Amino acid sequence: MATTQSLVDLLAAQPDVDSTGWFGKLWDITRELSEKLTTRFELKPDGSTEQFANYALLDGNAKGSLNTFTGPEIDWLVHAHIGNPKFSFTNMHFTVWLGPQTKAPHFGMAMGTMPDIFFYFDYIPRVDLMVDLDYLDKYYEPVNAKWREFQDNPEYRPFVSRNLYMRTSVSQTGFVYLVTPSDKAVSEIRDLAHFMFDGWLKNVNEAEPTPESERAALSARDLHIRRAVADRDPANVVGEQLFGKETADKLVLGLWGGDRLSPRPQ
Repeated sequence: MATTQSLVDLLAAQPDVDSTGWFGKLWDITRELSEKLTTRFELKPDGSTEQFANYALLDGNAKGSLNTFTGPEIDWLVHAHIGNPKFSFTNMHFTVWLGPQTKAPHFGMAMGTMPDIFFYFDYIPRVDLMVDLDYLDKYYEPVNAKWREFQDNPEYRPFVSRNLYMRTSVSQTGFVYLVTPSDKAVSEIRDLAHFMFDGWLKNVNEAEPTPESERAALSARDLHIRRAVADRDPANVVGEQLFGKETADKLVLGLWGGDRLSPRPQ
């Protein structure tokens, strides 16, 4: 049975474990998706996060990277990691926020170690799914069977956040689980990552254009959600513990593009 959980409490309850190897295997999955993304989309780095391309404490244990990109079709791409892999905790993001040219969902992905493997995959909706039933059927019904496979697999333990907004932000086919680290689990997570990403690419390629009159409102909605998800993430406290509040606040700003230098796509 799933119970509500806190990332901070999970970390505190676990012994320190060297998760460097598992972090590397998970990070490789993000690289694989990045290669697929750059094959399909035109992208350029946004200079606002250049100072965080690689950062670390003086002892070299706690470290991270925050790289952000934009393009004609991509409003904001985040490829990032943070953590102290020698002492259990790592967290990584590969999240793609589309421009307003279509209403295809955004691609959300996060993974990490606590030292159990945590992962999140979702299509971030751009409409009210309880109202737009065509959107629900088109983008979320094809994922439902795969979601049931993980939900019914006792090896994968649902992670249910105690934070109301974090729960609200996950669709009903969002994958949010913990699993004991193993090569088998990493292989299954890799397969899921490519299943979700390939489906997302298909959605983008087949999406109808958004009417010009609706694009400004869609763009504003996207930014509002992206900022709220970054600002309200309870895991931000771990970044503060590792690097201090000032640096953590700058990292959160970079996650949602609060000081971006590139213009937003129209």
